This record gives sequence, structure tokens and C-alpha cells, in this order.
Amino acid sequence: MLKNIISIPQPADYDESELSRARLSALINRHIPHDGYHDLPLKGVRLYRASVSNIDPTRDLTNPGMCIIAQGAKRVVIGNEVFEYDNSRMAVYSTEVPVSANIIKASKDEPYLCLIIDIDPQKMAELTLRAFPNGLPKVQYPKALFIGKADPKIVEAGSRLLELLSQPDDAEFLQPLITDEIFIRLLRSDIGPLVAQISSKDSNLQRVSKAIKSIRENFKESIKVDDLALLCNMSVSAFHNHFKAVTSMTPIQFQKELRLHEAKQIMLTKMMDVSTACMYVGYSSVSQFSREYSRLFGISPSKDARSHLYPLESTS
Repeated sequence: MLKNIISIPQPADYDESELSRARLSALINRHIPHDGYHDLPLKGVRLYRASVSNIDPTRDLTNPGMCIIAQGAKRVVIGNEVFEYDNSRMAVYSTEVPVSANIIKASKDEPYLCLIIDIDPQKMAELTLRAFPNGLPKVQYPKALFIGKADPKIVEAGSRLLELLSQPDDAEFLQPLITDEIFIRLLRSDIGPLVAQISSKDSNLQRVSKAIKSIRENFKESIKVDDLALLCNMSVSAFHNHFKAVTSMTPIQFQKELRLHEAKQIMLTKMMDVSTACMYVGYSSVSQFSREYSRLFGISPSKDARSHLYPLESTS
């Protein structure tokens, strides 16, 4: 059962930030006229565009990063929690986690436009010390996704970041300054204390991130919760509580989704057959693998692989 729906706020007086969003929208449109993800010459910066809303969600694995929406709206499901945000909000993903997402507001005339900036935990740690010189406020249960009000100054800095695409000689020197500004303003925002947990060595989020990294690196192996709890310096019960608070999943559910995402990736990119992919990611039963794959992605693994090999066949 889904819970904790975080809804898009009702329209308000956005005059203060309309100009900054319009400027960012124009820059994104200039650099990516077509739908999809687009890597940029700027390190750790990507753009995304969608000209249609999609009812069927896509599933993906996120990494630490922030999303500044210039136009449109998006819905994200993590475990049993639902988040919705539009261009009045900015979203920060604090750790690697499986998500289900769909664009809920987009059209050909007004496409969904998003600027994505990766978060380097080491750099964030340096900036956190400056933003919180007297120590971090305590956050008991951080999440994998934080949503806060879009600061017009952050949106404006995002525009200056994209303007560097037409200033290649300056980009190497100015990009670090602009991204530092964005992250410092983020740390000083209403979700700053939550964002700061990404880089705090003693935070529960950082401890859970260690467990996530271990599961990710050893996803083929059976999970030993006692070992993960020890890695996080927590009791087993505390580890379970904090892991589920961050990811909205149990460690076993989390590993299952990782395995299925990995299987999908290798079947589609390495042309691996279903049985081989099943065994590769740690399943011993092809039938169980097929059931769980179909439940997660809404299509059997064999049909999914075939639809990518023969796209015309899947639409005929």
C-alpha cells in the first residue's frame, strides 16, 4: 500500500521565480531539442526532456544528485512512498535506490525539462563543514529522496552553468565555482540539514549507504543481515529500521530489485538469454526469476528482450 504522498502544491504567486525558470527552460530547449537523457561536456551534468506524459512508469536506479525542473512535473515511487514535484520544487536523491517514475505533466508545446547535477559526497562533505560550522542538526530518519522549495537563486545558477556550454574556454574554471554555489545554497535551504546527511560519516544515511554499496557490489550473494548491521555499526533491529526508513524496502527487497535491474541491463546490452541472465544475477530458479521480473517491469523477461531486439515486432 502506498503511503506518504507528497503532492505538488497549489499554484501560488510564482512571479519571483518565473523569470529564472523561463531562462533555464530556454537554455535546456536550446541544447536538447529532442526527448531523452543528454550527457553534456560539463562533468556530472545532464539534461532530460520529455514531450509527452507517460502513464506507464519507467524503472531505474538513481545515484546521489539533484534535479532542477524548469518545466513540467514528475511522479516518483520508492518502495511504498510516492513523491510528486514540479518546477516549484527541487529534488535531491541521497543514495543509490531503485525507483519507479513517470512524467505527469508534459506536452509538445511545453515539454518536461530537467537539469540533473550529480552529487560528489566528498565535495559535499567539504561544503557541509562550511555551511554547518557548529555541527549538523540531528535528523533521525533521512530518506532516499528529499523535496524542497525551488530557490530562484539555485535555478539562476543552473542557468549560468548551462551558459558555460557556449564558453568552453571558461567552463573548466567556472563550473566548479558554480556547482559549489549551487550546493552551498542547497545546504542553506529548507532541506539543507537532510542533504548534509549525504556526506556526514556518522549519519544514519551514510551508514545505510555503506550497506547499499555492499549489497550493490555483492548482489549475487545471499544477504547476511547480521554482517550488514555490523558494517553499519548498528544492532540488527536498528539497521532494519534505518534501512527501511531510507529506502522504503527491506534489505532483501532491495537486493531483489537490484538483481532484476542488473538482469534487464545485461539482457538488453549484452544480448544475454533469460536463463543465463537469471543465473548471472544470483537466481537459481528461472520460473521464479521470470515471475518477479514480470511483476516488477510489467513484461516477461523473454518478451522484454525480444521487444528491444525486434522493436517493430513488438508494436505490430
